[in-house]
Amino acid sequence: MTLHASRASYRAACPVRDVLDRLGDRWSTLVLQELAAGTLRFSELQRRIDDISKRMLAKTLRTLEEDGLVARTVHPSKPPSVEYALTDTGRSFVPHIEALVTWADKHHDAIRAARAEFKAKNA
Repeated sequence: MTLHASRASYRAACPVRDVLDRLGDRWSTLVLQELAAGTLRFSELQRRIDDISKRMLAKTLRTLEEDGLVARTVHPSKPPSVEYALTDTGRSFVPHIEALVTWADKHHDAIRAARAEFKAKNA
């Protein structure tokens, strides 16, 4: 369909799509939400988000650092101690995360009911 092809090229060139894709992925928002409370070490983050693998947490932290939302600080010790904290840009996103969590909490029951109704109709 021609419309789809033109929309696909727009999406690729959209200046905010890559940011929205990153912030909307499965783990980034959870990591940012945990770091909103303050600086955390890798192991502390993993305990707080217990269903994330070490590999995925490392990847998520790396991409958030690349985007300037998280700062990584290595303290010279044996073994080296690494801490993660939000940058000013990361902190500026926290009120939006909180608003999203509030909205999700408010509408959770309605969304689950709609899902169940949809499944019943389409079974």
